[in-house]
Amino acid sequence: MAAASVVSGRLIYEQEGVYIHPSCGKTNDQDSLISGILRVLEKDSSSVVEWTHTPKERAHRGPDHLNSYEAEWDMVNTVSFKKKQYTNGDAPSHRNGKSKWSFLFSLTDLKSIKQNKAGMGWSYLVFCLKDDIVLPALHFHQGDSKLLIDSLEKYVVLCESPQDKRTLLVNCQNKSLSQSFENLLDEPAYGLIQTGLLDRRKLLWAIHHWKKIKKDPYTATMVGFSKVTNYIFDSLRGSDSSTHQRPPSEMADFLSDAIPGLKINQQEEPGFEVITKIDLGERPVVQRREPVSLEEWTKNIDSEGRILNVDNMKQMIFRGGLCHALRKQAWKFLLGYFPWDSTKEERAQLQKRKTDEYFRMKLQWKSVSEEQEKRNSRLRDYRSLIEKDVNRTDRTNKFYEGQDNPGLILLHDILMTYCMYDFDLGYVQGMSDLLSPLLYVMENEVDAFWCFASYMDQMHQNFEEQMQGMKTQLIQLSTLLRLLDSGFCSYLESQDSGYLYFCFRWLLIRFKREFSFLDILRLWEVMWTELPCKNFHLLLCCAILESEKQQIMEKHYGFNEILKHINELSMKIDVEDVLCKAEAISLQMVKCKELPQAVCEILGLQESEVTTPDSDIAEDENVGMTSCPTTAFQSNCLPVHAASGARDDNPTQISVPPNVTRLAPA
Repeated sequence: MAAASVVSGRLIYEQEGVYIHPSCGKTNDQDSLISGILRVLEKDSSSVVEWTHTPKERAHRGPDHLNSYEAEWDMVNTVSFKKKQYTNGDAPSHRNGKSKWSFLFSLTDLKSIKQNKAGMGWSYLVFCLKDDIVLPALHFHQGDSKLLIDSLEKYVVLCESPQDKRTLLVNCQNKSLSQSFENLLDEPAYGLIQTGLLDRRKLLWAIHHWKKIKKDPYTATMVGFSKVTNYIFDSLRGSDSSTHQRPPSEMADFLSDAIPGLKINQQEEPGFEVITKIDLGERPVVQRREPVSLEEWTKNIDSEGRILNVDNMKQMIFRGGLCHALRKQAWKFLLGYFPWDSTKEERAQLQKRKTDEYFRMKLQWKSVSEEQEKRNSRLRDYRSLIEKDVNRTDRTNKFYEGQDNPGLILLHDILMTYCMYDFDLGYVQGMSDLLSPLLYVMENEVDAFWCFASYMDQMHQNFEEQMQGMKTQLIQLSTLLRLLDSGFCSYLESQDSGYLYFCFRWLLIRFKREFSFLDILRLWEVMWTELPCKNFHLLLCCAILESEKQQIMEKHYGFNEILKHINELSMKIDVEDVLCKAEAISLQMVKCKELPQAVCEILGLQESEVTTPDSDIAEDENVGMTSCPTTAFQSNCLPVHAASGARDDNPTQISVPPNVTRLAPA
């Protein structure tokens, strides 16, 4: 039976039979070996590796022998070993003298791990701490060291050394930053804000000494990523912009370093791409119509409940949205929960099947006992994060305000059930933002769940671990913006903002926190029509950025000011104005005879669709505005390159510099 740990805390890993070999030449002499127990523990703000010597006579000693080792905790943040290397014949002793061999260190002090996998003999590990402190080799007599490495990777990033494949280098910065963003965002900055400057050294220090690091690095990464810009904005708020002296390149590195996997490779496709004479022409004037009324909807339904003219109905919804009384019914079609060609009876049967399926999944997590949940860390983590997020989602909305609100209970239950529906993805912060408006409109647990599941089918790539979906969207957005205004793109690049990281939140949760609650209902139902082109949400981003271009450039905003300005647009954007501009941009691009192929792929346009205005632009007789036909979508289309061209009053040949990111086709 394992002896008690000398440090109290949550046990993450434990392995008996981990030996120190004092003399390398006598590894088979069991009497010369020093046995011990290796543990990884969490305590307060740190994660700790502890090796405790277990002499043979220990088993005969009483509990009084396990004296308090609280003094050991002093070694967590400042290792008390002398600055020297320790060979297998020498080892550090603790300050309190309790053991010559036992040692303890914080993962924040870990520099590298040298490993020798089991082959001829036992596998062993050597921990190297900062300041070149090398601990004795630990030999695993009762199993290999892989489990330990797996446990450590929950807290630090380990990567092979280019010089020695047996050595794992520790890069705590990326993972600790991403894992700690939620705490930094939810609590005061404790001295990180000083005259508006974000001191990176203080930030790293605070993160290493902050709250307990999350067990699930992916969840923590997405938590940080979904609010990464908020942290920067909040840190700068309330200060004189003239005092922002943080070098833009350092801040740009901070943003990309904070989220492993996001950083865009500038050397993906070296060389120049030449685009000649790209002129998008005049932008048409677009007007919106009134929301689709209950009467209009009813007129388009036959006696069996089928929608008669689906394309026409989508066009009307795209141009005006829906009256609120229709949303509960129409959203089920827009999201794919109900097939557009289904009858009323078929939909009733579908709802019955889906109700049974939903409650079977709900019962799965409802019936998990406390004892079972103790042994299911993923479910435990999902529940913890959901409970935390539910308590802060749209609480100013009457549907969710107050304590013990039934809306909050339904929000929680639907998200927990979704974890059963897609356990691999589970719950990631931001999903509660996507569910909240759906539940508000449906006012029904089952319908809200299946609409949410359908919406998540569209949004799944935003929350996947590798973040390729988010990276692709940022590259695509850069491509479109460069075509629309190369000068603005060049300005952003000069301020280390060319990768548009500040648009991340817009893309992740489809503008949910940028518009008022009622406006987001309008915006989403318009986007769900999938008109007028693929990736219309990227054109919405372009429309917003175009509106802010003048202020950003005329006031010479730098990196910090751009971030702050974009964040402060929240709840100040006119949804109808943005929809008009975005549709006008799409019409302008459709009319362009020489639209770059990369842009065609992003917008899902076939070459035959990019023609003259006379062939494919029609007048909408109902509202007297220029309209765009429904475009055929191309599946799995990714941009060949990020920069395609630009509009210019005097079109000339445009060279795209080699540092512009390009993405190879899938």
